[in-house]
Amino acid sequence: MAPALSRSLYTSPLTSVPFAPVSSPRNQPRLSHLRTAFLPRGGGGLRTGVSCTWNLDKRCNRFAVKCDAAVAEEKETTDEEGSGEKFEYQAEVSRLMDLIVHSLYSHKEVFLRELVSNASDALDKLRFLSVTEPALLGDGGGDLEIRIKPDPDNGTITITDTGIGMTKEELIDCLGTIAQSGTSKFLKALKENKDLGADNGLIGQFGVGFYSAFLVAEKVVVSTKSPKSDKQYVWESVADSSSYVIREETDPENFLRRGTQITLYLREDDKYEFAESARIKNLVKNYSQFVGFPIYTWQEKSRTIEVEEEEPAKEGEEEKEGEPKKKKTTKTEKYWDWELANETKPLWMRNSKEVSKEEYNEFYKKAFNEFLDPLAHTHFTTEGEVEFRSILYIPGMGPLNNEDVTNPKTKNIRLHVKRVFISDDFDGELFPRYLSFVKGVVDSNDLPLNVSREILQESRIVRIMRKRLIRKTFDMIQEISESENKEDYKKFWENFGRFLKLGCIEDTGNHKRITPLLRFYSSKNEEELTSLDEYIENMGENQKAIYYLATDSLKSAKSAPFLEKLIQKDIEVLYLVEPIDEVAIQNLQTYKEKKFVDISKEDLELGDEDEVKDREAKQEFNLLCDWMKQQLGDKVAKVQVSNRLSSSPCVLVSGKFGWSANMERLMKAQALGDTSSLEFMRGRRILEINPDHPIIKDLNAACKNAPESSEATRVVDLLFDTAIISSGFTPDSPAELGNKIYEMMAMAVGGRWGRVEEEVAEKGSTSVDEGDDTKDGEAEVIEPSEVRAESDPWQD
Repeated sequence: MAPALSRSLYTSPLTSVPFAPVSSPRNQPRLSHLRTAFLPRGGGGLRTGVSCTWNLDKRCNRFAVKCDAAVAEEKETTDEEGSGEKFEYQAEVSRLMDLIVHSLYSHKEVFLRELVSNASDALDKLRFLSVTEPALLGDGGGDLEIRIKPDPDNGTITITDTGIGMTKEELIDCLGTIAQSGTSKFLKALKENKDLGADNGLIGQFGVGFYSAFLVAEKVVVSTKSPKSDKQYVWESVADSSSYVIREETDPENFLRRGTQITLYLREDDKYEFAESARIKNLVKNYSQFVGFPIYTWQEKSRTIEVEEEEPAKEGEEEKEGEPKKKKTTKTEKYWDWELANETKPLWMRNSKEVSKEEYNEFYKKAFNEFLDPLAHTHFTTEGEVEFRSILYIPGMGPLNNEDVTNPKTKNIRLHVKRVFISDDFDGELFPRYLSFVKGVVDSNDLPLNVSREILQESRIVRIMRKRLIRKTFDMIQEISESENKEDYKKFWENFGRFLKLGCIEDTGNHKRITPLLRFYSSKNEEELTSLDEYIENMGENQKAIYYLATDSLKSAKSAPFLEKLIQKDIEVLYLVEPIDEVAIQNLQTYKEKKFVDISKEDLELGDEDEVKDREAKQEFNLLCDWMKQQLGDKVAKVQVSNRLSSSPCVLVSGKFGWSANMERLMKAQALGDTSSLEFMRGRRILEINPDHPIIKDLNAACKNAPESSEATRVVDLLFDTAIISSGFTPDSPAELGNKIYEMMAMAVGGRWGRVEEEVAEKGSTSVDEGDDTKDGEAEVIEPSEVRAESDPWQD
């Protein structure tokens, strides 16, 4: 198999190849992040014999290094054993090889991906060149395939392709020079030939993919046969060596009709993992499942065969002379054979009009190990400055683990480069965190094979891909919301509504796309979810804002005192009952020029206030407000007449810029909450009173006629404590509030059902039995609960 950097450059005229001209690859490979391997040591210049040119790529703001093929003079010697010629690598291979093996790749298993990709390139090049030179196919015919055979006993892996192969000169030129890519040279030749072009399907443009074999191998043997040469050559090298050996293959058993065979002699600690057939099969399915050529792996199989066995004689029966009785039985035997590992075709490479919904669903289930059909999918191709194909899915069920809601590393997006799987481990490079539930495949032609986290973060291509993927995702969700089947979007919202609300907080640039997709319960529709567009359509002419109330449950929202006047005026209020709702709405601020207004905060404007009536009420109860503020002290910032109450005596509202009652409750529940910030952000509390309520009218009379009354003071305290609870706040001392309520209950209930008469009778009988020890003139002690006031509310 000819590796990406070891592809032979076919130098015959290409002018007669019947391909339409296409643009050359825009993203030519660079080794800018390897430039330190070529830097001089100390203060001197470059090493003797090294010819390097530094270029600044204006598009990516990077330096790229190009080293001439003659980095150092070849040293050709005869191998000590006489089995071949020994050559020195044309570069400072000890440092560069160490960089490739230990720094370039994060996982050892990618070696198979790189070598299979190189084999695919060799097959692609042969197919291309055979258009003008059919003789290149030779005896091998048109069979273009890749075969991988692990050998656990010997600790080897053999990868064979029937591609273009290499001559001896090409082995020296390509495998002997680090960062010399045969594939890139091939593409360069096509680019320089202005009269023709070709469809660029070649993968190995980076130039160091072949050397990833040394991630797991201590020795690599490359046997290759080019159709341009009558001889087959073998290239050998060991890890951490500065030289390699090339010899001619003389053993007829090892002859190849055409192509390249790479044999990896695995390290001791890697042979047990990578020499297993099941492991190789899984790696091919994971990384190279969609390569355009068939990949066969050597697998153990089982089959049922029919055999004849002698039937033993039954007890008591004598064996008859002649042939013994035989019976046919079946048994299972193990055997080894080639198995096609990439039978699944890349669905995203097909025209979306030719793919059925069942095929999309089947691909989704197989690729992501799902059992439910997706809610929706989108299949699209993006062309222009960035080209990529993609299939995205909305899952049929949300994540069961709450950690997955905000975890961007969900492995839901599988990135391919020219059908070769690269990675599914991203940290928000392709999708933001709030869209991490989206699953799909992205296949790019512009990214290099060795995509690292740093390349993804800095790549302009990835940033453009990210924008288009997000836009297509929102289009897909919008289609669900506008479909005739309302149950589909209801199901989507139940599973992924929290994600979109998170997007309101984290992605201000996409507020216009997110906001129409939000759904809430409201005071006019407590059973079905309401969109913001529907809310605005139902607004009255004088309504200038979108009103909402944040609570801990739908039940508490419906009974909140803040709603009384709004419901009376037929104003719809949105119920925010999930913890993330209030923060999400506050980040939106407006929608279609309508502000979001929290009805639990001060200065609520309903749009149709009667200024004359309000001014008269404030004048009439101005003294009461001052008196109640004096009684409550620092517990409230002020007391004022309310315009939002109709049946409750009072309500406790939050200041404009502080936390609401719901937010204060949420922040107190934080495990790592800061008490100092809690006191600061809690803001001021304002007690609003209802001037039409009897209790408030009685207190207004009390403040004028008996301002020093202790009973009036106790009523004010209890009124405030009750307002804390009814408004959604948490009382500072629940036990103290409970005692006040118990005391009032005792005063109201005491003696009503005959408890006083029974206790008097018991006391009378006790005094008769024990003798009358009561002294004359001593008053009878009566419990406070036995006293019944004249204005007892429980009185018949």
